[in-house]
Amino acid sequence: MLTLLLFLLSAGAIYLACEYFVNGVEWFGHKLRLGATATGTILAAFGTALPESAVTFVAVILGRTPEQRDIGVGAALGGPLVLATIAYAVVGMALWANRRRLQRADNLVRVAHRRLARDQSWFLVIFIAKCAAGLVTFALKPWLGVLFLAAYALYVWRELKSDDAAPEDEALEPLKCRPGAADPSMWWVTVQTLAALAVIAVASHTFVRQIEAIGLALQLSPHLVALVLSPVATELPETMNALIWVRQGKERLALANISGAMMIQATIPSSLALFATPWLFDAPLMVAGVLTAVAVVFLWWQFRRGRVDARWLVPVGLLYGVFAAYIAWYFAR
Repeated sequence: MLTLLLFLLSAGAIYLACEYFVNGVEWFGHKLRLGATATGTILAAFGTALPESAVTFVAVILGRTPEQRDIGVGAALGGPLVLATIAYAVVGMALWANRRRLQRADNLVRVAHRRLARDQSWFLVIFIAKCAAGLVTFALKPWLGVLFLAAYALYVWRELKSDDAAPEDEALEPLKCRPGAADPSMWWVTVQTLAALAVIAVASHTFVRQIEAIGLALQLSPHLVALVLSPVATELPETMNALIWVRQGKERLALANISGAMMIQATIPSSLALFATPWLFDAPLMVAGVLTAVAVVFLWWQFRRGRVDARWLVPVGLLYGVFAAYIAWYFAR
């Protein structure tokens, strides 16, 4: 009962904290004169990716056993798979479900299509490189971690350079901690954003632990919990952010947040794992890599067309079901 209570309370805390976080990060981007896309891909993505990056850091750098370090490698592969499948499917379902409330005459996703397609291509190149490194052994492999960090720095530079800081169609809601202020100070914006982020980090850690405890109580395989359930839990903040922004009609911020988080997951956790582990993939990790690449190619094709129906984002979520079924079969043999 305590585990179930903590599970529900932590999930509720994550959602509530995400409400404050997305509100704060929008004001933060406004204060820095950033456009919606850069706000989502850099500020929001970096903030929400910190908890799972911390999980990878603890596992691969501070882990004392090969099994503990393997958890970090699994997190570096599991995170992008969740974001490329479940998170995009949630955006599609939320847009379709809220189309009447948002007074939309169609189901089209209103985003910078070419820019998101470019982000998908960036991710795909880096992701394929890191998966290829997981299939071979060579002495200089740890140095690839430096290249992945450099790739993320270059991505951030390009995002800021090409950012359109023109006023957005969506109006800013009042800062939640200062609802009466028409233009709150940077101090209050920072306090609200960092406080919400701290709650997200603590609640996410608690949520993951309860997921693991529930898995053990249901006698699920520890590998099934680690590879299938835990990544979903660690990527919950990004998914919640996307859901909140979509319900407000701000899918541009929602998809930018997911896209930016995917770039972080493709570089920073992977570089940490490359520094501290052999970075060699077994069959489940190879399958996770292939399914992630398939999802990203599909998303790239959708955004490249310049016209995306929200309903076409939903089927990509089924790929995570394929992965879960494979993991269940693999460890039940």
